[in-house]
Amino acid sequence: MSDLVPAMQATPVPNLASANKPQSNNLTPAQQKIADEVLAYFSKDEYELPVKEGDKKLIEEEKFWLTYECMLRYCRATRWESAKQAIKRLEETLQWRREFGLYDERFTPEHVEPEAVTGKEIIYGYDVNGRPALYLCPNRQNTEETIRQVEFTMFALELCINLMGPGVESLALMIDYGQKGKSPSFSQSRTVLNILQSHYPERLGRALIINMPWMINTFYKLINPFLDPVTREKIRFNPKAVPERLFAADSVWKEFGGIIEFTYEHKTYWPDLIEMTKTRRDEQMRQWRELGARVGLREWDIKDGDKLVSAELALLELDPAID
Repeated sequence: MSDLVPAMQATPVPNLASANKPQSNNLTPAQQKIADEVLAYFSKDEYELPVKEGDKKLIEEEKFWLTYECMLRYCRATRWESAKQAIKRLEETLQWRREFGLYDERFTPEHVEPEAVTGKEIIYGYDVNGRPALYLCPNRQNTEETIRQVEFTMFALELCINLMGPGVESLALMIDYGQKGKSPSFSQSRTVLNILQSHYPERLGRALIINMPWMINTFYKLINPFLDPVTREKIRFNPKAVPERLFAADSVWKEFGGIIEFTYEHKTYWPDLIEMTKTRRDEQMRQWRELGARVGLREWDIKDGDKLVSAELALLELDPAID
């Protein structure tokens, strides 16, 4: 994996050759049976999305999204209860992605850019597990509360997903309440939370929150009942990111205990980020088409996991000091 954008060229990416492996290698026989049933269901030539309006056939972007690992994430989200439950959740998300506008003009850099100009949501670096880090800075809020704020958050999340390397399925969420900032309303927070839990299962690797004033602490207590137990356990307040080995010092902002002093410059950062993520997405789409352009292909293969691991292992042999 390379650095995210030119503004971050000094940010190292952890070598994960010995850690990252294709997902699904450790399923039990019962889990494998459920996964196979889900895959078979969506792989049928006659499959149609159960919608009342619009095209019932999956478009190319939907087939690309519906990877084998994606199916496994929904199986885990339903606690491997049954193939039927996972299929229900997957179809709900397929319909939501259409309704929310992920494939039309509502989900473009031009549409959400007004939300980005102050750097209130920034993708920067990776944690020790190779998760891209998404920083949220409420004190940089620059717009009134509208659905576009929600769209921008989902847009940033989709960019993080584009930047995940082979074997990486989740991101690190970094929230800094330092200085005075305007927090989203309870209603909007519930909306975002519902979207994340319903349509982005297994995508949160960890959430680190710092400088939380008492009013925000009260706010988190209010939304806490709406968090599922798995998500709740991933949230850390005022962590020591470097001593606790969550991040390398040269991969995390100074505010979180690292050595990086990051200054946001929109005119440089934004076009570089958009170009980087588009290039990464286009390359993955090209590989997906070469592999057959069908549902159920593996993200590990789409991202050339074997090739990357072989290259990193060869590098380690040349220089064992690299880590």
